[in-house]
Amino acid sequence: MTTVLITGANRGLGLEFARQYAADGAEVIGCCRNPAAADKLADLGVRVEQLDVTDAESVARLCVALADTPIDILIANAGFYGPEAQDADLADFDGFIETFRINSLGPLMVAQALKLNLMGGRDKKLVVITSKMGSISDSSGGFLAYRSSKAALNMIAHGLALAWKKNGIKVAILHPGWVRTDMGGSSAPQSVSESVSGLRDRIAELWPGSSGHFIDYQGNEIGW
Repeated sequence: MTTVLITGANRGLGLEFARQYAADGAEVIGCCRNPAAADKLADLGVRVEQLDVTDAESVARLCVALADTPIDILIANAGFYGPEAQDADLADFDGFIETFRINSLGPLMVAQALKLNLMGGRDKKLVVITSKMGSISDSSGGFLAYRSSKAALNMIAHGLALAWKKNGIKVAILHPGWVRTDMGGSSAPQSVSESVSGLRDRIAELWPGSSGHFIDYQGNEIGW
C-alpha cells in the first residue's frame, strides 16, 4: 500500500490530494495546524496529524509520531499568499518573513525531518507545490513576497533533487495552475479536482530523469 503524507491537508489542494489518494486505497497522513477543526479531512477516514511547518517543535513531534513509518510520497503543500502590502512601493516586512517561513523554509524543514521516512519508502518521492509566479524568467511583477518565496522554494527543491539523488529520492517541483481555492479565488479557471488529478499524474510519472524539473500540472516545463 502506498503511504502519502500531505501538509496543509485541511482544505484546497491538500484536502483534494487526501480525498483522491484515499479513494484509490492509499494510506494517507493528512497534516494541518489544527486537527480539531479539520472536519472535512477527518471525514475522509484518513490519519490526521498536527503540524505547523514553521514550528520546529511541531515538526519534531510529527517525527516522533511517525517513528519508522515509511513514506512513499511526501507532498509539501502548505502555503501562504503573503501580506496585503507586498509590492515595490510598500512592503510589510514582518509579513515577508512569515511568507518565507511558510512557503520556503517550511517545506525544507519537513523534508529534512522526514528524509529517513522517505528513504524507507518504496517510491521515495518528495513533491513541493510551488507556483509559476515563482518564475523569474516569466514574471509580470507584483506580489513580491509570494513570488520571491516560491522562487526560493524552487531553488531549495532543485538543490534537494541534486543532493538526495544518491539516496534514491526524486523531487517534483509542481505548479498546480490557477485553481479555484481560497487562495486562488472563485474566478480561477481550474477546478481543484482537475488540478490535483493532473498533479497526481505528474507524481506518478516522476523518475530520476525528471527529478528537479519545474513543471505544471499538465506536464509543461516552466522557465526558472
